[in-house]
Amino acid sequence: MARSRLRLALTALGAAAAVAAGTAATPATAAEPRPRVPRYVALGDSFTSGPAIPRQVNVRCGRSDANYPSIVREELGISDRTSFTDASCGGATTDHMWNRQGATGNDPQLNAVSPDTSLVTIGIGGNDIGFGDIIGRCIHPLGPVDSIPRDNPCQRYFTRNGTDELEKRINETAPKVEAVLKAVHERAPHARVAVVGYPALLGDDIEGCRKSVRIADGDIPYLRGTLRRLNAMLRKQATDRGDLYVNTNATTADHDACQPFEERYVEGLYPRLSRPATAFHPNANGERAMAEAIVDTIIFGPGAR
Repeated sequence: MARSRLRLALTALGAAAAVAAGTAATPATAAEPRPRVPRYVALGDSFTSGPAIPRQVNVRCGRSDANYPSIVREELGISDRTSFTDASCGGATTDHMWNRQGATGNDPQLNAVSPDTSLVTIGIGGNDIGFGDIIGRCIHPLGPVDSIPRDNPCQRYFTRNGTDELEKRINETAPKVEAVLKAVHERAPHARVAVVGYPALLGDDIEGCRKSVRIADGDIPYLRGTLRRLNAMLRKQATDRGDLYVNTNATTADHDACQPFEERYVEGLYPRLSRPATAFHPNANGERAMAEAIVDTIIFGPGAR
């Protein structure tokens, strides 16, 4: 990252760090000590933690030191690791912000947020709407590619009662995300908070999607629309509170799981050993693209992406 960009990032967070410390932010001079380092806390699920991406530093949570929180820390110049806490964990829901995650032993993620926290990123909501259930229901993992349906069996399943079950789940998740944001602000009243949206999973290349994600042709636009609604909900919850929303979907567009392998930021159903990652999750390139979107949003505002 360019030195000027780093200065902008630290300026964007410097006031919050100073207020959190109970001091007034004053212009720096050459004779003054280095400005207070911002304290950054990352909360989130597996899209934040980076499962299978080398190097795994918490195997039970699938947490990588090459995930977007770790890259954001580096790009913000937070060299003091005591000023950085990555509490993200695969499988986390909004409930795990307050409660211990039994399957992994991960502590309540909000425990990491304190009054001196100056930046919080939050990537949550996908597991609340049943991301794993959706993928399990919609993929066709076995048989030749030609056997994958051309119609929309997954959409028919989730709308079988005359209403869209996934849209209902998104609407029910909205107040849960709102509660998380409220809790973050209560614990860190001076922190800058950024809600991180989900990256582009499915593109317009239907044949590419058939080969990579093995989802029926008619279900691709349905699931793409579901992801848009989820991100729109996250955006609304963020902006309604005056928080930042990071549009990682725009950052990763044209690098979705349906693109040729070399161009993907999100993996398909069968990742390769040459680029370790988890199916339907960002790879190392995707985590870096998400980190860049976060830093750009912190520096330049929501319109940066």
